[in-house]
Amino acid sequence: MTDRRTRQLQKFDRRPVAVVDIGSNSIRLVVFDGTSRVPLPLFNEKVLCGLGRGIERTGALDAEGMDLAFANLKRFADLVRAMGVRKTFAIATAAARDASNGASFVAQLRAATGLPVRVLSGAEEARLSALGVIAGMPEASGAMGDLGGGSLELVGLGKGRTQDYATLPLGPLRLRELAERGRLRQRDMIDEYLVELRFLPRAASSGDFYAVGGAWRALAKLHMAHAGYALDVIHHYAIAREPAIEFLALLSSQSRASLEGFMGISRKRIETLPIAALVLERTLRRAKPKRLVFSAYGLREGALYDSLPAALKKVDPLLSGAGAMLDANRRYKVAPEQLAEWVEPLFKDKSRKRLRLATCYLADIAWSEHPDHRGEIAFRRALYMPLGGIDHPGRAYVALALFARYEGEPDPAVTKGTWALLDEAALSEAFLLGLALRVAYRLSAGASSVLAATTLRAGPRDLVLELPKKMASMAGDVVGRRLDALARALDRRVSIKLR
Repeated sequence: MTDRRTRQLQKFDRRPVAVVDIGSNSIRLVVFDGTSRVPLPLFNEKVLCGLGRGIERTGALDAEGMDLAFANLKRFADLVRAMGVRKTFAIATAAARDASNGASFVAQLRAATGLPVRVLSGAEEARLSALGVIAGMPEASGAMGDLGGGSLELVGLGKGRTQDYATLPLGPLRLRELAERGRLRQRDMIDEYLVELRFLPRAASSGDFYAVGGAWRALAKLHMAHAGYALDVIHHYAIAREPAIEFLALLSSQSRASLEGFMGISRKRIETLPIAALVLERTLRRAKPKRLVFSAYGLREGALYDSLPAALKKVDPLLSGAGAMLDANRRYKVAPEQLAEWVEPLFKDKSRKRLRLATCYLADIAWSEHPDHRGEIAFRRALYMPLGGIDHPGRAYVALALFARYEGEPDPAVTKGTWALLDEAALSEAFLLGLALRVAYRLSAGASSVLAATTLRAGPRDLVLELPKKMASMAGDVVGRRLDALARALDRRVSIKLR
C-alpha cells in the first residue's frame, strides 16, 4: 500500500535530468522526466562511435571515433541546454579509463562541451550497473553482468544489495582483435579470466544471471524471434540456463553474413554479436545460474537511482510508476487502494495481491479513449508500459485483467497470445479481477463513498453484494448484469443483501 508520505516521495523532483554515457562502442544521451523512483525517458539518442576500437593493439582511443564522439557530444550538450535539464550526469567508462589518451580526451570534452564528464573506475562502473538492475528488479538475486564495448562488469546481487564485483577486459571490441588467432583463443581468454572469479558461481548458482548491455539485449531480441515469443519486451525476459547456453553457442559460431537477415539489429551491432554471445555463453557455464534474465535497466538508470534519497529507493517501482500513470490521466477520485480492498475478498491467493493493487492503479487507464477500443488499448498499454518491478507473467496478468475490466468477455483475437505466459489459476484470476472491477466502477461511478458503504464477497454458493437500504437503487439493471457475469465466473449465484 502507499501512504501520503510515499506519494510525496514519488513526486520527489519532476524536473528533467540527463545522463550522457560515453562508452567504448557507443555514446548515448538519455533525458529523463525527473529523479523519481521510476523516471521515464523523454529523449534517447545513441551513436556508435567505436572509441575503443583498436585499443588492445594501440593502447589509445580510435582517432575517427574521437572525432565522431566530439561532434555528437557537442550536440548532446546543446540539446541538454535547450531542454532545460536541471542536472546532467556525464560518465565515461572503460575506453576513457584505460586508453593512454583517455585523460586528455576527457579534458578536451569538458572544455569544448561544458559537460561534467566523470571517468568511472571499474568498481564504480560495476556498482552503478548493478544498482540499475536493482532499480528495475528489486527482488534480483544472483549475479549481474554488464557487457560494454571494452569491458565486462560482474557483480553479485542479494536482497537489494551489491556484493563482490570484478571488471574484466572482455568487451567485444577488445576480443575482436583476437579473432585472427581464432575463436578458440577468444574462448580460452574468456575462460582464463572467469575461472579466477570464485564469487561468481557462489553468487549466481542460487539465483539468476542478469544480463545488461546493448549487445546482450540484441541477443534477447534474436532469441525472442527464434522462440516465437508472445511479448516483445526485453526487460525481465528469462530463459532457463541450458537452453540459453545452447542458443548462445550456436549464435557465437555464426558469420556476419548469416546474421544480416535478422530484422531490428543494426549492421554495426551485428559485427559484435557472435563475440557477445560467446562471452555470455562462457559466463553462464562458469556461473551456473538457474536462469538468464535480461535487464533493460543498467548503468544510466543506476546513476539516477544512486542519487535518490534512501527513503525513495525503498518505494515499489511498479506501484510508483503505476501511480504516476494514474495521476497523469485521472477521472475519478476513488483511491486504487480502496478498489483493491473492495475486490480482495474474492481472492484466496495472496501471492498476487501486489499485482491486483497495480491493476487497480491502472484500472481506468483508457477512460479517455474511444469506447469501442478501450479494452484493447488498456491491454496493449499494460503489456508495454515502461515500468520496472514486474516480470512478463505479471504484465500479462495486469493486461488481461484490464481487458476484462473494459470488455467483460475475453477476445482471443486480441489476448490469446499472452495466455501462455500464465498458469491456469493466474489466467482465471486475471479475468475474474477484471470482472470485479467492472462491477465496482458501474456500482460506484468512481465515488469512494459508495464503495465505503458496500461490500462484495464470495460465499459458498452465492456472490453476495451488501449495501445499505437507502442505497438499494444503486443495484440497478446494468450493475445486475455485471454481477451476473462475475457470479458465473465464480460458479455462484447473485445475492443482494440490504442492511
